[in-house]
Amino acid sequence: MLATHTDDVKVVQESLRGLRRVDEATLASVDVLNERLERLRRSSALFAGVMFSEHVDRLAGRGVISAAG
Repeated sequence: MLATHTDDVKVVQESLRGLRRVDEATLASVDVLNERLERLRRSSALFAGVMFSEHVDRLAGRGVISAAG
């Protein structure tokens, strides 16, 4: 399981750095990481203030826009 999340982090990092295209795999990785963060937030108040950077938020938003357009 940890290796999968590490892969998702790597995909998102590479997309943010322009080393790979933003594609369905990138957006799926953002979704996986978001779900994981939501589970952490529910598990402990320590994670309540943890959020993605504005760059990841914009990346995720790009997927919503392109899926709707």
